[in-house]
Amino acid sequence: MDRQTTSFHDATQFDLAPASHLGSWRAQRLRPPQRRDLAVQILAKAKTVSELARRQNVSRKFLTRQARIADEALGQAFAPTPKPDDVLFYLPVTEAWLRQLVLGLVLICRGSYRGVRELLGDLFGYAISVGTVHNILRSAVESAREINGRCDLAGVCIGAHDEIFQAGHPVLVGVDTASTYCYLLSLEDHRDAETWAVRLLELKDQGFAPDATIADAGAGLRAGQALALPEVPCRGDVFHILHEMADVVLYLENRAYGALGDLERIQRQFDRAQRCDGRGRAKSPQSAARLLRQARTASDRAVTLCEEVTLLMNWLHHDILAVAGPCLADRRALYDFVVAELKSRAARCSHRLVPICRQLQNQRDDLLAFAEALDQELELLAEEFQVPAELLRRLLMTLARKPSDSRRWTEEAAIRKQLRGRFHEVQTAVAAVASGTVRASSLAENLNSRLRSYFFLRRHLGSDYLTLLQFFLNHRRLQRSEHPQRVGKTPAEVLTGKSHPHWLELLGYTRYVRG
Repeated sequence: MDRQTTSFHDATQFDLAPASHLGSWRAQRLRPPQRRDLAVQILAKAKTVSELARRQNVSRKFLTRQARIADEALGQAFAPTPKPDDVLFYLPVTEAWLRQLVLGLVLICRGSYRGVRELLGDLFGYAISVGTVHNILRSAVESAREINGRCDLAGVCIGAHDEIFQAGHPVLVGVDTASTYCYLLSLEDHRDAETWAVRLLELKDQGFAPDATIADAGAGLRAGQALALPEVPCRGDVFHILHEMADVVLYLENRAYGALGDLERIQRQFDRAQRCDGRGRAKSPQSAARLLRQARTASDRAVTLCEEVTLLMNWLHHDILAVAGPCLADRRALYDFVVAELKSRAARCSHRLVPICRQLQNQRDDLLAFAEALDQELELLAEEFQVPAELLRRLLMTLARKPSDSRRWTEEAAIRKQLRGRFHEVQTAVAAVASGTVRASSLAENLNSRLRSYFFLRRHLGSDYLTLLQFFLNHRRLQRSEHPQRVGKTPAEVLTGKSHPHWLELLGYTRYVRG
């Protein structure tokens, strides 16, 4: 009796609900295909709105709104395609806007002064001189220099230093490896220790105090840092030495292929000499046989030297100088072994192997400086997680293997068994240490490649022009990057963690926004 009473009470309450609430509830339950069908019937005038509203138990206002939505969709679907001559929008061309356009053409599009002058004349019918283009860029220099000078460089942990040249003049370069922020771009007459020291001391006034820097074996660069930043270590640049090693290997490969080609050519000559002439007499002079033996010996030596040097270089590249590798003491022992083996073969190609052996011997401690910092980071992690440091090193080497390598999953399973529930936490920490280990100043080389597209437009560079380029590269948002945290941000934002207006607005301009 209670259940029947309750059901009857609920039904009574439902029947007595306001019609507007009931219609709204039914309208919400209609799916998109049902709404579309109702709208089509109204537009086709197959049924009246009142009749459909009564049948579906919805309001006429709801059906009218669905019909209006369908009508707008049909209008857009069958709207005529705009012609090329149709006006898309109107742009108020003012003097300030033209100055922004000139800056954009030079800095974004890397246009030349005369190219900007020609574009404005051909597309806008606006006459402008090359001198005016120069003055527009020069007017933005002071604001750019002020912004460059007040940036806080305390966030630079590892700096990459290098020297690039334009028309015989050195340009000193410094880049933050984490944010790609260029904190030094200075045209100088010399690249000696005093010049580097002065520029680094100026950066100290902006809070520049990195944990370490990375540079090649330039004497002036390293001596200048020793004067200005004696407490900051300068690690060796792995990029340059690996590039030179690759050149040596390529030379030995080409020489080996050349020796094999000579052997094949002499072998053909020897085979022709052994053939019989028309009188049935064989022609096999001893000189041809002697040349063949000499060519075979030379080719064997060239191929053997190339294979051995390639093996030693690969060992140095992929094991000793790699992030995932043994401890510093073992790296040094292996490094010395490789250098000794190269020295024992240097006489067989002295003009290429002797210089590389000398560089490797002189730069050992600088090139392996990253390994010392890596060992310290792993020791700190070992203390934090209360695990052996050697286990973390094994995990680091495991993470360095490719996913397609079956050994990775076998090694990872063993380490996972030891770490148990802490595996993912430890793995994340070790991966962060590996990604934060910097071995090369390749970012300075990357900056050099971007600057070249500007430098080739003019033979002589001025300090004002470099100041403006430095400002633009640091405050232009990155469209793409291998590091997701950089995409859509400027190097200045990544370095300081603070957002800033658009670079044109920083220079005092008001950007055009379509209404």
